[in-house]
Amino acid sequence: MSEGPAAETKPKGKGLVWALWGAALVGVAAVVYIIGSSSTKPTPPAPSASVTATSFASKLTTPTQPTSSPDYTFYDGDGKAMKLADLKGKVVVMNIWATWCAPCVTEMPTLAKLQAAYAGKPVEVVTVSIDSESSAAKARIFIAQHSPLKFYHDREMKLPFKLSPPAPGAPTTVIYGKDGMEVARVAGEADWSGPEARALVDKALGS
Repeated sequence: MSEGPAAETKPKGKGLVWALWGAALVGVAAVVYIIGSSSTKPTPPAPSASVTATSFASKLTTPTQPTSSPDYTFYDGDGKAMKLADLKGKVVVMNIWATWCAPCVTEMPTLAKLQAAYAGKPVEVVTVSIDSESSAAKARIFIAQHSPLKFYHDREMKLPFKLSPPAPGAPTTVIYGKDGMEVARVAGEADWSGPEARALVDKALGS
C-alpha cells in the first residue's frame, strides 16, 4: 500500500525538472537573440580623410592680391612690444584666439603639433590672445600647457580689425610668407596638425 503514493509523486518530480529545463532554454535563446541582434547593428563609419580635407578646404581662402602683415603692436610673454614684421624671414602662422572661444581652445593642441613638426625650421606659430587684461593670466597658463607654443597678447583687442579684410571672428589663422605677405587664411576651427595645413606651410617655405 505504501507504493501507491510514492509512485504518484515520481511523475510530478520529472515534470518539474522538465519545466525548469524548458525555462532555462528559453532564457538562453533570448540571450543569444539579443547578442546576435546587437552584433548585427552597423557600426557608424569613421570620418574619412576626404571629409576632413573638405572641411579644412571650406574654411580656407587665398588672397588674389596678397597684403602685408598689419603694422600693429602686440606683446610677447615677457611684455615686450613687437609686430609681425619683426618675424620677417620666417613663415608665420598667426592665430587669433581667446580663452572664452571654445573652437579656439579645441584647435590649440593641433597648432602646438604644427609648431613641433617644424622644429629647427623658419616657421613660427604666433598665437595672439585677444583676452582682456583681467583674463590674460588665464590665457598665459593655457598656452603654457601647449608647448612649444609661446604666449602673445593683444592688449587692445584690435588685431582682428587690423587685418585686410578684417577677421570675421575667432579663431582666425593667417599664414604669412617669408616676405611678410599673406598667402592663406582659415576662418574658424581647423586641424592644423593635418596634411592640408602642412601643405600650406611647405608651400610658403618653398619646399
